[in-house]
Amino acid sequence: MYHVSSSSSLPLQELTSPPRPRPPPCLLHNMSDEELLAKATNSAGEASPQGEQTPKLAFLFLTHGPLPFSPLWETFFRGSTGLYSIYVHPHPSHLDSWPQISPFYGTRIPSKVVHWGSSTMVDAERRLLASALLDPSNRRFVLLSESCVPLFDFATTYRYLMGSSRSFLSSYDDPRSAGRGRYNPRMQPAINATHWRKGSQWFELDRDLALRIVSDRKYYRVFEEHCRRRCYMDEHYIPTMVNMLWAERSWNRSVTWVDWSRSGAHPRRFGRADVTDGLLNRIKHGSRCVRDGNVTSVCYLFARKFSPDALEPLLKAQNSSM
Repeated sequence: MYHVSSSSSLPLQELTSPPRPRPPPCLLHNMSDEELLAKATNSAGEASPQGEQTPKLAFLFLTHGPLPFSPLWETFFRGSTGLYSIYVHPHPSHLDSWPQISPFYGTRIPSKVVHWGSSTMVDAERRLLASALLDPSNRRFVLLSESCVPLFDFATTYRYLMGSSRSFLSSYDDPRSAGRGRYNPRMQPAINATHWRKGSQWFELDRDLALRIVSDRKYYRVFEEHCRRRCYMDEHYIPTMVNMLWAERSWNRSVTWVDWSRSGAHPRRFGRADVTDGLLNRIKHGSRCVRDGNVTSVCYLFARKFSPDALEPLLKAQNSSM
């Protein structure tokens, strides 16, 4: 990982010497999803007044089970206590084995089985967002999978996201059958064909937009009823709703890099032999994008999909850059 300077005005001392954090609330509870969403909706507006608490990044891990890149993430988080929160939504049958010294210890939230392409994927995303919104010091929320890895150090990531005036969520009009072809006319009048959008599920949201998504009931019900089978709700629900109602709140791009150059329902997966300095540099600096009026080559902060056997070369790359 490389340190990249940022135009954010956040002083370095805020990153290196945060006030002693309060003990985190217990993440395990007996609330139903509806009760959790309602509690988050009612309390999420109670963000800490500026200056009273150090704002935190909330990392939301939506996983099948183990986190194969936990050593990479543990190095990433090291020395940044009080600047981040972690929430993990694994398969309900998965047994955790984190030592108490790990930043992942005690970060599991009550989870349910997730089926790829179904509404249960969106349910898990909203479950993670709602859990994180209960902590008023969480200001930005990034959704990640077990195959995601960080590209830069924590300080760079923190400044980049906290210094942004908008969220990072891709939402685009795909004229193909895999885009517009998934629209169901029965969604009218709530959602018409001109509203329909597609995008990556791996979002980064500010607190206000996260609250709006968790608070929604109207559009969720429309999607739950009419976006099924070959209509993958996680690719359309949030991108369509944000495009309809709050397009100006997003940069309309994701900060998680993925390779869709090969045809198929899933992106390319990178293994041990694929991880080279050339690949990592291309991901980090091979694009151009706009952030708060400035053109930058740093468009991605995270990348996926990586296989577990890529851990060793990724750790070497991380260690050589720190």
